Amino acid sequence: MVAGGSRVVDSFEMRIGDINNADIEQLHGLSLAVGWPHRAEDWQLAREVGNGIVALDGIGRIQGSAMWFPYGSDFATIGLVITTPRLQAYGAGKWLMGHVLDRVGGRNLGLNATRAARRLYRSLNFSAEALVFQCQGESTLPPDVESSSGRVLRALAQTDLQAIAELDRVAFGADREMLLARLLGCSESVGLIRDGRIEAFSLCRRFGRGRVIGPVVAANDADAIAVVRPYVAKHAGSFLRLDTREQGGAFSEFLSRCGLPVYDTVTTMSRGHPWLTAPGRQAPREPRTYALVGHALG
Repeated sequence: MVAGGSRVVDSFEMRIGDINNADIEQLHGLSLAVGWPHRAEDWQLAREVGNGIVALDGIGRIQGSAMWFPYGSDFATIGLVITTPRLQAYGAGKWLMGHVLDRVGGRNLGLNATRAARRLYRSLNFSAEALVFQCQGESTLPPDVESSSGRVLRALAQTDLQAIAELDRVAFGADREMLLARLLGCSESVGLIRDGRIEAFSLCRRFGRGRVIGPVVAANDADAIAVVRPYVAKHAGSFLRLDTREQGGAFSEFLSRCGLPVYDTVTTMSRGHPWLTAPGRQAPREPRTYALVGHALG
């Protein structure tokens, strides 16, 4: 796909710039304009772990953005695709996506699409795979859960990075060790240890209106609940968010009982090879992603 370097939109010319050269407060203003909760600090984290472009008008104001996050040599997620409300009707989103697709190097792609963006991504040959449930709210004290014998919960250290990266690679389908290393440095963490091995883990960091819990990687609902519950207990009464593809079951019920009902949904979509493991094809004790890092980061 060839994407022109500039485009006339609504009578003025837009040009493409590198997101790393963009003013962080303008990026923050862009997300606020469409009602997204990202703080300037959340944009900065995205820039540190990904790549991106911005659409600039003739006097250098940011009118749109798009980012991609490579994981290994053959996969990337796409996110933070935003255009100002003024430009949404003029095809600016498709123009930005054209530039992204030119830059991702033939990788298989995944993204999480809002309702408003699904038609755009379908027109670019993305296929829907699953719903993501955005669960959030002012958290309440979590219900008591039965503790499994032989299980230890503890905070993670940088020395645990390879172990959690391998669990995440199996669950996510691509290598995200560099991302996890960065997140460990700015997150609370919980690992579930059995027989000296990490079998589940979770991270929790400041984001948007409060804190977001993710990723959460575990092989079953009980272990996922075990590594999420400490954050809910610690931050009861404050705003928490968790994005999950789990629908029904003990994990979803636990979130509801903690004051984190479903607030909205987005659709996981892919281009190239399917991103997610088909239901029923996952090994019984194989780890899976119970909570995303975020819509953009997967």
